[in-house]
Amino acid sequence: MAGCLENLQLPPCVWFEGDDKRNAIASIVAGVLFFTGWWLIIDVQAAYPQAEQFNKAYHVCGVFGTISLFMINSVSNAQIRGDAYSGGCFGSRGARFWLFGGFVMGFGAVIASCWILFDDYVAYGEGKYSAWPGVGLFLQNAFIFVGSLVFKFGRTEDHWN
Repeated sequence: MAGCLENLQLPPCVWFEGDDKRNAIASIVAGVLFFTGWWLIIDVQAAYPQAEQFNKAYHVCGVFGTISLFMINSVSNAQIRGDAYSGGCFGSRGARFWLFGGFVMGFGAVIASCWILFDDYVAYGEGKYSAWPGVGLFLQNAFIFVGSLVFKFGRTEDHWN
C-alpha cells in the first residue's frame, strides 16, 4: 500500500546546507543549552536569596555538571578509538577512563539535582515554598548535560571547519 504523501516533492532547502556546518551548529546549540542552564540558576538565586528558600550549597551540582562538560569534551573521538593518541601514561585506555569519569560526574549532577528537587521542594516543601528553585536546579543540570552530549556527539569531525 502506497503512502498518500509518497509522491510529494519538496524543493531542497537552498539557504541551509547543514553538512559542512554541522560542527558549528552543534557548538551553537550546546552553548545555548549551557547558557540557558546557568541563566536559570542565576534567576533562582536572584529570586530566592534567603538560605531557607534556596541553599547556596546546591550550586555544587551545577559546578560538577560544568566540570563534567569539560571532561567529556576534552577527549576527542579519535583518542577514544585509539587512532590519534598512543602516547602518555595510559594511552587510549586513559582517555576512555577520563570520558567515563566525565559521564559519571554529569549523571551524578543530574541525579543529585533531581534528588534535591523531590526531597526538598516536592516531598517536604508541600506549599511552604515555591518549587521553582528545585525545578531550576534540575533544569540547569539537565541542560548542561544535554549540551555536553550535543557538543560531543553532534560534531562530525574532531577538528573545527
